[in-house]
Amino acid sequence: MSRPNEPARPDLYGRITDKIITQLETGVRPWTQPWTASTSVSRPLRHNGEPYSGINVLLLWSEAMSRGFQASTWMTFRQALALGGHVRKGETGATVVYANTLARAETDDAGEEQLRRIPFLKAYTVFNVEQIEGLGESYAAEPAPAVNPDARIAQVEAWFSTLGVDLRHGGGSAFYVPSTDQVQMPAFERFRDAESYYATLGHECVHWTGHTTRLGRDFSRSTEAYAREELVAELGAAFLCADLGLALEPREDHAAYLDHWLEVLRGDKRFIVSAAAHAQRAVAFLHQASTA
Repeated sequence: MSRPNEPARPDLYGRITDKIITQLETGVRPWTQPWTASTSVSRPLRHNGEPYSGINVLLLWSEAMSRGFQASTWMTFRQALALGGHVRKGETGATVVYANTLARAETDDAGEEQLRRIPFLKAYTVFNVEQIEGLGESYAAEPAPAVNPDARIAQVEAWFSTLGVDLRHGGGSAFYVPSTDQVQMPAFERFRDAESYYATLGHECVHWTGHTTRLGRDFSRSTEAYAREELVAELGAAFLCADLGLALEPREDHAAYLDHWLEVLRGDKRFIVSAAAHAQRAVAFLHQASTA
């Protein structure tokens, strides 16, 4: 058994990436599919209600999609026991990871001791509450409230209005312009429903967080820099929509990115974890901006 302070086995990044690649090759984006269910839109949640973050969001959304789970909450075998429940016999769990860095002292060519930080992943297993008996009604899935798709959603409108984004409306395309630090969106009425508008706006706002005056996200030294940034924005929009209780449907104009994402992920087994971490930081920045 590996210990928390040991680097992950090299194949853990590969296993995660291979799973995402397999789904992308069939045209499935695991960060969108679980929301076709009737349950409330949410990030995956820990046993105490705390949302998962980063790559674990993708792993658990993917698992929920492939296995048909409606509930958002996951917990370990021991956590279930502590809450008075038990995992049903024969159930198999889902893999999530704990990410951190290991500090290691090394001596450079000049004989100076340098502290090197090495990222590592540690895998552990969780179960969806639908696989667990005896937890009580507090963990039962609740039906999502009905939303009028033709009306603006006041709560979401108010949230976006606090970000300080220079938002312009007009034309037939959605995009972020780094040189002028502006987000351009088609008019609200041109979208098929309210959630499509807010999901698209969320995507562009994630791009906005990458500006040099904010998070300074820069993939220019990497191959397929544009595809990498688009994947971060796609994941960030998925995380943000879950936080705001919105369903994220795949954007038709992003279908062309699938081949580019596959090229990036096949060439860099670690990037899906990195992209999810960048997306997590972007969404955290937006939440912080909304409360400033």
